[in-house]
Amino acid sequence: MNDTSMLIGGKLRPASDGSVLDALNPATGNRLGTIPDATAADVDDAVAAASSAFATWRRSTPGERSALLTTLADVVAQHADELARLDADDNGSLYREMRRDVDMAVFYLRYYAGLTLQLHGDTVPSEPGTLTYSVRRPYGVVGRLIPFNHPLMFAASKIAAPLAAGNTVVIKPSEHTSLSALRLGELAADVVPPGVLNVVTGTGARSGDALVAHPDVRRLAFTGSAATGRAIQRRAAEVSIKTVTLELGGKNPLVVFPDADLDVAVAAAVRGMNFTWQGQSCGSLSRVVVHRDVHDAFVERLAARVGALRPGLPDDPDADTGAIVNAGQLEKVLSYVRLGQDEGARLCTGGDRVTDGGLADGLFVRPAVFADVDPGSRLAQEEIFGPVLAVMRPFADAEEALRIANATSLGLTASVFTRDLGTAHRFAEDLEAGYVWVNEVGRHVPGTPFGGVKDSGIGREEDLDELFSYTQLKNVHINYGHL
Repeated sequence: MNDTSMLIGGKLRPASDGSVLDALNPATGNRLGTIPDATAADVDDAVAAASSAFATWRRSTPGERSALLTTLADVVAQHADELARLDADDNGSLYREMRRDVDMAVFYLRYYAGLTLQLHGDTVPSEPGTLTYSVRRPYGVVGRLIPFNHPLMFAASKIAAPLAAGNTVVIKPSEHTSLSALRLGELAADVVPPGVLNVVTGTGARSGDALVAHPDVRRLAFTGSAATGRAIQRRAAEVSIKTVTLELGGKNPLVVFPDADLDVAVAAAVRGMNFTWQGQSCGSLSRVVVHRDVHDAFVERLAARVGALRPGLPDDPDADTGAIVNAGQLEKVLSYVRLGQDEGARLCTGGDRVTDGGLADGLFVRPAVFADVDPGSRLAQEEIFGPVLAVMRPFADAEEALRIANATSLGLTASVFTRDLGTAHRFAEDLEAGYVWVNEVGRHVPGTPFGGVKDSGIGREEDLDELFSYTQLKNVHINYGHL
Protein backbone atom coordinates (compact mmCIF):
# COMPACT_ATOMS: atom_id res chain seq x y z
CA MET A 1 0.00 0.00 0.00
CA ASN A 2 1.02 3.62 -0.42
CA ASP A 3 1.47 6.13 2.35
CA THR A 4 -1.84 7.45 3.62
CA SER A 5 -3.40 10.85 4.28
CA MET A 6 -5.70 12.33 6.89
CA LEU A 7 -9.08 13.90 6.14
CA ILE A 8 -9.15 17.49 7.43
CA GLY A 9 -11.70 20.00 6.20
CA GLY A 10 -12.67 17.82 3.26
CA LYS A 11 -9.08 17.51 2.00
CA LEU A 12 -6.63 14.63 2.22
CA ARG A 13 -3.26 15.69 3.63
CA PRO A 14 -0.18 14.47 5.49
CA ALA A 15 1.03 15.70 8.87
CA SER A 16 2.09 19.34 8.67
CA ASP A 17 5.68 18.51 9.65
CA GLY A 18 5.85 15.40 7.45
CA SER A 19 6.06 13.00 10.40
CA VAL A 20 4.91 9.43 9.81
CA LEU A 21 4.57 6.19 11.75
CA ASP A 22 5.10 2.75 10.28
CA ALA A 23 2.09 0.48 9.91
CA LEU A 24 3.20 -3.10 10.58
CA ASN A 25 1.42 -6.39 10.01
CA PRO A 26 1.67 -8.24 13.35
CA ALA A 27 1.00 -11.59 11.71
CA THR A 28 3.98 -11.38 9.36
CA GLY A 29 6.16 -8.55 10.60
CA ASN A 30 5.88 -6.88 7.19
CA ARG A 31 5.71 -3.11 6.82
CA LEU A 32 2.41 -2.11 5.26
CA GLY A 33 3.20 1.57 4.73
CA THR A 34 3.00 4.68 6.86
CA ILE A 35 0.36 6.79 8.56
CA PRO A 36 0.62 10.51 9.38
CA ASP A 37 1.77 11.38 12.89
CA ALA A 38 -0.40 14.45 13.29
CA THR A 39 0.86 17.50 15.14
CA ALA A 40 -1.10 19.73 17.51
CA ALA A 41 -1.36 22.17 14.62
CA ASP A 42 -3.03 19.48 12.49
CA VAL A 43 -5.53 18.84 15.26
CA ASP A 44 -6.16 22.59 15.49
CA ASP A 45 -6.90 22.61 11.75
CA ALA A 46 -9.27 19.67 12.07
CA VAL A 47 -11.15 21.25 14.97
CA ALA A 48 -11.31 24.59 13.14
CA ALA A 49 -12.73 22.85 10.07
CA ALA A 50 -15.27 21.00 12.22
CA SER A 51 -16.24 24.23 14.00
CA SER A 52 -16.78 26.02 10.69
CA ALA A 53 -18.81 23.15 9.26
CA PHE A 54 -20.96 22.97 12.39
CA ALA A 55 -22.59 26.32 11.61
CA THR A 56 -24.31 24.70 8.61
CA TRP A 57 -24.50 21.08 9.72
CA ARG A 58 -26.35 21.93 12.93
CA ARG A 59 -29.19 23.33 10.80
CA SER A 60 -29.48 20.23 8.63
CA THR A 61 -32.79 18.42 8.90
CA PRO A 62 -33.16 14.99 10.49
CA GLY A 63 -33.95 13.65 7.05
CA GLU A 64 -30.77 15.09 5.57
CA ARG A 65 -28.63 13.61 8.32
CA SER A 66 -30.38 10.27 7.95
CA ALA A 67 -29.80 10.26 4.20
CA LEU A 68 -26.12 11.05 4.62
CA LEU A 69 -25.55 8.25 7.13
CA THR A 70 -27.44 5.83 4.89
CA THR A 71 -25.28 6.80 1.92
CA LEU A 72 -22.13 6.41 4.00
CA ALA A 73 -23.34 2.97 5.11
CA ASP A 74 -23.84 2.02 1.46
CA VAL A 75 -20.32 3.16 0.59
CA VAL A 76 -18.80 1.17 3.46
CA ALA A 77 -20.78 -1.89 2.38
CA GLN A 78 -19.52 -1.52 -1.19
CA HIS A 79 -15.93 -1.54 0.09
CA ALA A 80 -16.44 -4.19 2.76
CA ASP A 81 -13.84 -6.65 1.51
CA GLU A 82 -11.18 -3.96 1.12
CA LEU A 83 -11.82 -2.52 4.59
CA ALA A 84 -11.81 -5.96 6.21
CA ARG A 85 -8.53 -6.75 4.49
CA LEU A 86 -6.97 -3.55 5.83
CA ASP A 87 -8.02 -4.47 9.36
CA ALA A 88 -6.84 -8.07 9.11
CA ASP A 89 -3.43 -6.93 7.88
CA ASP A 90 -3.19 -4.02 10.30
CA ASN A 91 -4.21 -5.70 13.56
CA GLY A 92 -3.54 -9.39 12.95
CA SER A 93 -7.10 -10.64 13.43
CA LEU A 94 -8.70 -13.29 11.29
CA TYR A 95 -10.11 -11.90 8.06
CA ARG A 96 -13.51 -13.52 8.61
CA GLU A 97 -13.84 -11.70 11.96
CA MET A 98 -12.91 -8.34 10.44
CA ARG A 99 -15.44 -8.93 7.67
CA ARG A 100 -18.14 -9.34 10.31
CA ASP A 101 -16.91 -6.11 11.90
CA VAL A 102 -17.58 -4.25 8.66
CA ASP A 103 -21.11 -5.64 8.58
CA MET A 104 -21.66 -4.38 12.14
CA ALA A 105 -20.37 -0.94 11.17
CA VAL A 106 -22.84 -0.80 8.30
CA PHE A 107 -25.64 -1.90 10.61
CA TYR A 108 -24.99 0.85 13.16
CA LEU A 109 -24.66 3.56 10.54
CA ARG A 110 -28.10 2.56 9.30
CA TYR A 111 -29.44 2.12 12.81
CA TYR A 112 -28.65 5.70 13.81
CA ALA A 113 -29.80 6.96 10.43
CA GLY A 114 -33.21 5.61 11.43
CA LEU A 115 -33.21 7.34 14.83
CA THR A 116 -32.79 10.97 13.80
CA LEU A 117 -36.50 11.69 14.26
CA GLN A 118 -36.26 10.55 17.89
CA LEU A 119 -34.32 13.68 18.88
CA HIS A 120 -37.36 15.37 20.33
CA GLY A 121 -37.94 17.11 23.62
CA ASP A 122 -40.95 17.45 25.89
CA THR A 123 -43.79 19.86 26.50
CA VAL A 124 -44.29 20.52 30.21
CA PRO A 125 -47.67 21.65 31.64
CA SER A 126 -47.38 25.19 33.04
CA GLU A 127 -49.52 28.20 33.94
CA PRO A 128 -52.30 29.46 31.63
CA GLY A 129 -50.91 31.81 29.02
CA THR A 130 -47.53 30.15 29.00
CA LEU A 131 -45.80 27.37 27.07
CA THR A 132 -42.81 25.43 28.42
CA TYR A 133 -40.92 22.96 26.26
CA SER A 134 -37.49 21.41 25.90
CA VAL A 135 -35.40 20.83 22.78
CA ARG A 136 -32.25 18.84 22.12
CA ARG A 137 -29.31 20.61 20.53
CA PRO A 138 -25.91 19.25 19.43
CA TYR A 139 -22.72 20.12 21.30
CA GLY A 140 -20.68 21.20 18.31
CA VAL A 141 -17.34 19.50 17.72
CA VAL A 142 -17.10 15.96 19.10
CA GLY A 143 -13.73 14.30 19.68
CA ARG A 144 -13.93 10.53 19.28
CA LEU A 145 -10.96 8.36 20.29
CA ILE A 146 -11.14 4.67 19.39
CA PRO A 147 -9.03 1.57 20.21
CA PHE A 148 -7.12 -0.94 18.10
CA ASN A 149 -9.18 -4.11 18.46
CA HIS A 150 -12.08 -3.36 16.06
CA PRO A 151 -10.64 -0.59 13.87
CA LEU A 152 -13.20 -0.11 11.11
CA MET A 153 -16.20 -1.17 13.18
CA PHE A 154 -15.45 1.50 15.76
CA ALA A 155 -14.34 4.14 13.26
CA ALA A 156 -17.60 3.92 11.32
CA SER A 157 -20.12 3.01 14.00
CA LYS A 158 -18.90 5.47 16.64
CA ILE A 159 -19.32 8.49 14.37
CA ALA A 160 -22.93 7.57 13.65
CA ALA A 161 -24.64 8.88 16.79
CA PRO A 162 -22.79 12.24 16.98
CA LEU A 163 -23.39 12.94 13.29
CA ALA A 164 -27.05 11.91 13.56
CA ALA A 165 -27.45 14.39 16.42
CA GLY A 166 -26.07 17.25 14.32
CA ASN A 167 -22.51 17.41 15.64
CA THR A 168 -19.34 17.49 13.60
CA VAL A 169 -16.63 14.95 14.44
CA VAL A 170 -12.88 14.65 14.72
CA ILE A 171 -11.99 10.98 15.07
CA LYS A 172 -8.62 9.72 16.23
CA PRO A 173 -7.95 5.97 15.78
CA SER A 174 -5.25 3.97 17.53
CA GLU A 175 -1.79 4.53 16.10
CA HIS A 176 -1.50 0.75 15.86
CA THR A 177 -4.52 0.30 13.57
CA SER A 178 -5.28 3.46 11.60
CA LEU A 179 -5.41 2.20 8.02
CA SER A 180 -9.14 1.47 7.77
CA ALA A 181 -10.09 4.74 9.48
CA LEU A 182 -7.94 6.66 6.99
CA ARG A 183 -9.55 4.77 4.12
CA LEU A 184 -12.96 5.55 5.61
CA GLY A 185 -11.95 9.21 5.54
CA GLU A 186 -11.07 8.92 1.84
CA LEU A 187 -14.43 7.33 1.09
CA ALA A 188 -16.32 9.84 3.24
CA ALA A 189 -14.72 12.78 1.45
CA ASP A 190 -17.07 12.13 -1.48
CA VAL A 191 -20.14 11.82 0.76
CA VAL A 192 -19.81 14.08 3.79
CA PRO A 193 -19.68 17.91 3.55
CA PRO A 194 -16.16 19.29 4.18
CA GLY A 195 -15.32 19.54 7.87
CA VAL A 196 -18.29 17.51 9.11
CA LEU A 197 -16.03 14.46 9.52
CA ASN A 198 -12.30 14.70 10.08
CA VAL A 199 -9.80 11.88 10.64
CA VAL A 200 -6.49 12.56 12.38
CA THR A 201 -3.90 9.91 13.20
CA GLY A 202 -0.77 9.64 15.30
CA THR A 203 0.27 8.92 18.84
CA GLY A 204 -1.91 9.45 21.85
CA ALA A 205 0.73 11.65 23.43
CA ARG A 206 0.71 14.04 20.49
CA SER A 207 -2.50 14.13 18.45
CA GLY A 208 -4.62 12.38 21.09
CA ASP A 209 -3.64 14.82 23.81
CA ALA A 210 -4.16 17.79 21.50
CA LEU A 211 -7.70 16.64 20.74
CA VAL A 212 -8.60 15.98 24.39
CA ALA A 213 -7.17 19.34 25.49
CA HIS A 214 -8.61 21.44 22.68
CA PRO A 215 -10.84 24.17 24.16
CA ASP A 216 -13.29 24.02 21.25
CA VAL A 217 -14.01 20.30 21.76
CA ARG A 218 -16.69 20.22 24.47
CA ARG A 219 -17.77 16.62 23.96
CA LEU A 220 -15.35 13.70 24.13
CA ALA A 221 -15.88 9.96 23.89
CA PHE A 222 -13.17 7.38 24.42
CA THR A 223 -13.01 3.59 24.21
CA GLY A 224 -9.99 1.92 25.78
CA SER A 225 -8.32 1.15 29.07
CA ALA A 226 -9.42 2.43 32.46
CA ALA A 227 -6.00 4.00 33.06
CA THR A 228 -6.19 6.01 29.84
CA GLY A 229 -9.80 6.94 30.60
CA ARG A 230 -8.76 8.44 33.92
CA ALA A 231 -5.94 10.33 32.20
CA ILE A 232 -8.41 11.75 29.68
CA GLN A 233 -10.73 12.90 32.45
CA ARG A 234 -7.86 14.67 34.19
CA ARG A 235 -6.53 16.28 31.01
CA ALA A 236 -9.94 17.46 29.85
CA ALA A 237 -10.71 18.98 33.26
CA GLU A 238 -7.52 21.03 33.11
CA VAL A 239 -8.88 22.89 30.08
CA SER A 240 -12.60 23.40 30.57
CA ILE A 241 -15.79 21.68 31.66
CA LYS A 242 -16.23 18.97 29.04
CA THR A 243 -18.75 16.17 28.75
CA VAL A 244 -16.75 12.94 28.64
CA THR A 245 -18.11 9.43 28.17
CA LEU A 246 -15.89 6.40 28.59
CA GLU A 247 -16.28 2.77 27.54
CA LEU A 248 -13.42 1.17 29.40
CA GLY A 249 -11.92 -2.15 30.37
CA GLY A 250 -13.36 -5.22 32.01
CA LYS A 251 -12.25 -8.18 34.08
CA ASN A 252 -15.53 -9.88 33.48
CA PRO A 253 -16.86 -12.95 35.36
CA LEU A 254 -18.59 -16.01 33.96
CA VAL A 255 -20.27 -17.86 36.85
CA VAL A 256 -21.20 -21.54 36.51
CA PHE A 257 -23.66 -23.09 38.99
CA PRO A 258 -23.78 -26.87 39.51
CA ASP A 259 -27.08 -27.27 37.67
CA ALA A 260 -25.73 -25.76 34.44
CA ASP A 261 -25.20 -27.84 31.31
CA LEU A 262 -21.40 -28.21 31.50
CA ASP A 263 -20.83 -28.71 27.79
CA VAL A 264 -22.86 -25.59 27.01
CA ALA A 265 -21.07 -23.60 29.69
CA VAL A 266 -17.61 -24.71 28.55
CA ALA A 267 -18.37 -23.81 24.94
CA ALA A 268 -19.69 -20.46 26.11
CA ALA A 269 -16.55 -19.78 28.16
CA VAL A 270 -14.41 -20.31 25.06
CA ARG A 271 -16.71 -18.15 22.95
CA GLY A 272 -17.06 -15.48 25.62
CA MET A 273 -13.29 -15.04 25.91
CA ASN A 274 -13.26 -13.85 22.29
CA PHE A 275 -10.24 -15.94 21.35
CA THR A 276 -11.16 -15.36 17.69
CA TRP A 277 -9.71 -11.89 18.06
CA GLN A 278 -7.01 -12.94 20.50
CA GLY A 279 -8.98 -12.10 23.63
CA GLN A 280 -8.44 -8.43 22.78
CA SER A 281 -11.89 -7.28 23.85
CA CYS A 282 -13.07 -5.25 26.82
CA GLY A 283 -16.14 -7.48 27.06
CA SER A 284 -14.23 -10.76 27.24
CA LEU A 285 -15.31 -13.01 30.10
CA SER A 286 -11.76 -13.53 31.33
CA ARG A 287 -12.60 -14.77 34.87
CA VAL A 288 -14.48 -18.04 35.28
CA VAL A 289 -16.09 -18.80 38.64
CA VAL A 290 -17.25 -22.44 38.98
CA HIS A 291 -19.06 -24.31 41.76
CA ARG A 292 -16.93 -26.86 43.56
CA ASP A 293 -19.19 -29.79 42.58
CA VAL A 294 -18.44 -29.35 38.87
CA HIS A 295 -15.18 -27.41 39.00
CA ASP A 296 -12.71 -30.17 38.12
CA ALA A 297 -14.79 -31.54 35.26
CA PHE A 298 -15.32 -28.03 33.92
CA VAL A 299 -11.60 -27.18 34.00
CA GLU A 300 -10.66 -30.45 32.30
CA ARG A 301 -13.10 -29.87 29.44
CA LEU A 302 -12.22 -26.19 29.14
CA ALA A 303 -8.48 -26.84 28.95
CA ALA A 304 -9.04 -29.47 26.28
CA ARG A 305 -11.13 -27.13 24.12
CA VAL A 306 -8.81 -24.17 24.47
CA GLY A 307 -5.75 -26.37 23.93
CA ALA A 308 -7.20 -27.40 20.59
CA LEU A 309 -7.49 -23.80 19.34
CA ARG A 310 -5.02 -23.09 16.57
CA PRO A 311 -3.33 -19.74 15.91
CA GLY A 312 -2.96 -18.84 12.26
CA LEU A 313 -2.55 -16.18 9.62
CA PRO A 314 -5.58 -13.98 8.86
CA ASP A 315 -6.58 -15.92 5.73
CA ASP A 316 -6.18 -19.39 7.24
CA PRO A 317 -9.72 -20.87 7.14
CA ASP A 318 -8.89 -23.35 9.90
CA ALA A 319 -7.31 -20.86 12.32
CA ASP A 320 -9.10 -20.07 15.56
CA THR A 321 -7.09 -17.02 16.65
CA GLY A 322 -4.74 -14.51 15.05
CA ALA A 323 -1.79 -12.33 16.02
CA ILE A 324 -1.45 -9.89 18.92
CA VAL A 325 -1.64 -6.31 17.68
CA ASN A 326 1.92 -5.19 18.55
CA ALA A 327 5.10 -6.32 20.26
CA GLY A 328 4.37 -4.34 23.39
CA GLN A 329 0.98 -5.98 23.82
CA LEU A 330 2.49 -9.41 23.17
CA GLU A 331 5.06 -8.90 25.91
CA LYS A 332 2.30 -7.73 28.25
CA VAL A 333 0.37 -10.96 27.65
CA LEU A 334 3.45 -13.13 28.16
CA SER A 335 4.35 -11.22 31.32
CA TYR A 336 0.93 -12.02 32.81
CA VAL A 337 1.45 -15.70 32.00
CA ARG A 338 4.69 -15.57 33.97
CA LEU A 339 2.97 -13.63 36.74
CA GLY A 340 0.19 -16.21 37.04
CA GLN A 341 2.74 -18.96 37.52
CA ASP A 342 4.61 -16.86 40.10
CA GLU A 343 1.33 -16.36 41.96
CA GLY A 344 0.80 -20.08 42.24
CA ALA A 345 -1.94 -20.50 39.65
CA ARG A 346 -1.87 -23.68 37.59
CA LEU A 347 -1.25 -23.23 33.86
CA CYS A 348 -3.42 -25.88 32.20
CA THR A 349 -2.64 -25.10 28.57
CA GLY A 350 -1.04 -22.55 26.29
CA GLY A 351 0.55 -19.26 27.22
CA ASP A 352 3.66 -19.64 25.07
CA ARG A 353 4.73 -17.67 22.04
CA VAL A 354 4.09 -19.54 18.78
CA THR A 355 6.99 -19.61 16.33
CA ASP A 356 6.05 -22.62 14.21
CA GLY A 357 6.57 -22.55 10.47
CA GLY A 358 4.82 -19.66 8.81
CA LEU A 359 4.02 -18.02 12.16
CA ALA A 360 7.67 -17.49 13.13
CA ASP A 361 7.75 -13.84 12.11
CA GLY A 362 4.41 -12.95 13.68
CA LEU A 363 3.26 -12.01 17.18
CA PHE A 364 1.35 -15.16 18.09
CA VAL A 365 0.64 -16.56 21.54
CA ARG A 366 -1.14 -19.82 22.24
CA PRO A 367 -4.47 -19.28 24.09
CA ALA A 368 -3.99 -19.99 27.79
CA VAL A 369 -6.11 -21.34 30.64
CA PHE A 370 -5.14 -20.98 34.29
CA ALA A 371 -6.86 -22.83 37.15
CA ASP A 372 -6.71 -22.45 40.94
CA VAL A 373 -6.43 -18.67 40.56
CA ASP A 374 -6.62 -16.64 43.76
CA PRO A 375 -9.53 -14.16 43.29
CA GLY A 376 -7.42 -11.43 44.91
CA SER A 377 -4.33 -11.98 42.74
CA ARG A 378 -3.22 -9.65 39.97
CA LEU A 379 -4.07 -12.33 37.41
CA ALA A 380 -7.67 -12.15 38.63
CA GLN A 381 -7.84 -8.40 39.12
CA GLU A 382 -6.06 -6.76 36.17
CA GLU A 383 -7.25 -6.62 32.60
CA ILE A 384 -4.73 -8.38 30.33
CA PHE A 385 -6.44 -7.73 26.98
CA GLY A 386 -5.12 -10.94 25.55
CA PRO A 387 -5.95 -14.66 25.28
CA VAL A 388 -5.53 -15.60 28.95
CA LEU A 389 -8.53 -17.18 30.69
CA ALA A 390 -8.39 -17.51 34.49
CA VAL A 391 -10.53 -20.01 36.40
CA MET A 392 -10.89 -18.98 40.03
CA ARG A 393 -10.71 -21.32 42.97
CA PRO A 394 -14.11 -23.07 43.28
CA PHE A 395 -17.00 -21.52 45.19
CA ALA A 396 -19.31 -23.20 47.70
CA ASP A 397 -22.53 -21.17 47.46
CA ALA A 398 -24.18 -18.28 45.63
CA GLU A 399 -23.09 -15.74 48.21
CA GLU A 400 -19.43 -16.65 47.75
CA ALA A 401 -19.80 -16.68 43.96
CA LEU A 402 -21.27 -13.19 44.00
CA ARG A 403 -18.52 -11.93 46.28
CA ILE A 404 -15.85 -13.25 43.90
CA ALA A 405 -17.66 -11.95 40.81
CA ASN A 406 -17.96 -8.41 42.22
CA ALA A 407 -14.50 -8.25 43.81
CA THR A 408 -12.82 -6.07 41.18
CA SER A 409 -12.75 -2.36 40.45
CA LEU A 410 -14.19 -3.05 36.99
CA GLY A 411 -17.76 -3.84 36.02
CA LEU A 412 -18.43 -4.05 32.29
CA THR A 413 -20.03 -7.43 31.52
CA ALA A 414 -20.89 -10.63 33.37
CA SER A 415 -22.52 -13.96 32.64
CA VAL A 416 -24.22 -16.62 34.76
CA PHE A 417 -25.06 -20.19 33.77
CA THR A 418 -27.86 -21.95 35.66
CA ARG A 419 -31.15 -23.70 34.94
CA ASP A 420 -32.81 -22.13 38.00
CA LEU A 421 -34.73 -19.02 37.03
CA GLY A 422 -34.75 -17.67 40.59
CA THR A 423 -30.98 -18.02 40.87
CA ALA A 424 -30.55 -16.33 37.51
CA HIS A 425 -32.70 -13.33 38.40
CA ARG A 426 -31.22 -12.86 41.85
CA PHE A 427 -27.68 -13.14 40.58
CA ALA A 428 -28.26 -10.81 37.64
CA GLU A 429 -29.78 -8.26 40.02
CA ASP A 430 -26.74 -8.22 42.31
CA LEU A 431 -23.93 -8.45 39.76
CA GLU A 432 -21.98 -5.21 39.50
CA ALA A 433 -21.87 -5.00 35.73
CA GLY A 434 -23.43 -2.89 33.03
CA TYR A 435 -24.35 -5.79 30.73
CA VAL A 436 -25.35 -9.21 32.07
CA TRP A 437 -26.02 -12.42 30.16
CA VAL A 438 -27.85 -15.47 31.49
CA ASN A 439 -26.95 -18.72 29.72
CA GLU A 440 -25.42 -16.58 26.98
CA VAL A 441 -22.18 -14.72 26.30
CA GLY A 442 -20.95 -11.90 24.14
CA ARG A 443 -24.12 -11.07 22.25
CA HIS A 444 -24.95 -7.37 21.88
CA VAL A 445 -28.65 -7.00 21.18
CA PRO A 446 -29.20 -3.94 18.95
CA GLY A 447 -30.95 -1.13 20.74
CA THR A 448 -29.82 -2.21 24.22
CA PRO A 449 -27.44 -0.03 26.27
CA PHE A 450 -23.84 -1.23 26.42
CA GLY A 451 -21.44 0.21 28.98
CA GLY A 452 -19.97 -0.35 32.41
CA VAL A 453 -20.18 0.54 36.07
CA LYS A 454 -17.38 1.33 38.54
CA ASP A 455 -14.08 1.83 36.67
CA SER A 456 -15.47 0.35 33.48
CA GLY A 457 -16.82 3.65 32.31
CA ILE A 458 -19.43 6.37 32.10
CA GLY A 459 -22.32 6.41 29.66
CA ARG A 460 -23.98 3.89 27.37
CA GLU A 461 -23.66 3.10 23.68
CA GLU A 462 -25.44 1.19 20.90
CA ASP A 463 -28.91 2.50 21.78
CA LEU A 464 -31.07 5.62 21.85
CA ASP A 465 -29.29 6.86 24.97
CA GLU A 466 -26.06 7.11 22.99
CA LEU A 467 -27.79 9.38 20.49
CA PHE A 468 -29.21 11.53 23.30
CA SER A 469 -25.76 11.74 24.90
CA TYR A 470 -24.54 13.80 21.96
CA THR A 471 -27.17 16.46 22.62
CA GLN A 472 -27.73 19.08 25.29
CA LEU A 473 -31.19 19.86 26.61
CA LYS A 474 -32.43 23.41 26.41
CA ASN A 475 -35.63 24.53 28.11
CA VAL A 476 -37.77 27.33 26.65
CA HIS A 477 -40.52 29.13 28.64
CA ILE A 478 -42.85 31.48 26.73
CA ASN A 479 -45.35 33.86 28.29
CA TYR A 480 -47.55 34.28 25.25
CA GLY A 481 -50.12 36.26 27.19
CA HIS A 482 -47.90 39.29 26.66
CA LEU A 483 -47.26 38.74 22.95
